[in-house]
Amino acid sequence: MEEAVAHVGSLTALDMVKMTGAEHAFRSAVRLGVKVTVVRRSEPEKGHNVLARSAISPVFGAFSMEYLVDMTTNVPDGTADEAVTDMRAREAARSSELIAQGHLVRLWRPPLKPGEWRTFGLFAAADDEELESVLASMPLRVWRTDEVTPLSPHPNDPVPWPAQGPPEFLTAFTRTVPEGTPRSEVDDAIAGEARRARELAAQGHLLRLWALPPGSGPDALGLWRAGDAAEMQAIMESLPLYPLMRVEITPLTEHPSDPARAGS
Repeated sequence: MEEAVAHVGSLTALDMVKMTGAEHAFRSAVRLGVKVTVVRRSEPEKGHNVLARSAISPVFGAFSMEYLVDMTTNVPDGTADEAVTDMRAREAARSSELIAQGHLVRLWRPPLKPGEWRTFGLFAAADDEELESVLASMPLRVWRTDEVTPLSPHPNDPVPWPAQGPPEFLTAFTRTVPEGTPRSEVDDAIAGEARRARELAAQGHLLRLWALPPGSGPDALGLWRAGDAAEMQAIMESLPLYPLMRVEITPLTEHPSDPARAGS
């Protein structure tokens, strides 16, 4: 058995394993830029959720960052239908390669206006430079504009990740704590939020949760599964922090090249 050990401030990755689970600990350690050393242990210590084999998640791979990319394609006027069809085929083929390499994690369709060609993508890369190289390698990039949002670890991100697939929703959370709210009330809500997040993950509703860059707008981004919009709204209202934040819900539909679909 192998185990990742890394220091994050006064905590080691093993301490993080005890608190949040092995996969999340490793991802967090790597994303924070700390050195991760793989050490061999003949037997796992009792009660420790240790990291198997190379200590690298088969889903996340060896990449240290995740990104949400909003991709909008504008086909030049006068482009022949055959050229568009060929471009779609080459894009699908390249997407399959990026999935195999671990760079392309998920694809979705957001709500679309008439005639709009737009896709949300979840990508993994070592850093911003590698992500740009990945995006530039995609055939549609010549017709496409990309809006990139870097994603950071969130303490309530489920470990392990629940099975993903439709129907899914993205949520953007923005804290709106009223001035004068007692700190104890906020702390209680945060603690209750963590407990509720674990419950919703166990129920298969909360799939992923990320922190967003400070000052960029929303504070966190969530990926959820619910039967319909009404159930999704009820889930949001069940969150202890719901009265203290603004929530924007975006319904997602399947993308033909989504890795989750390919693996189903």
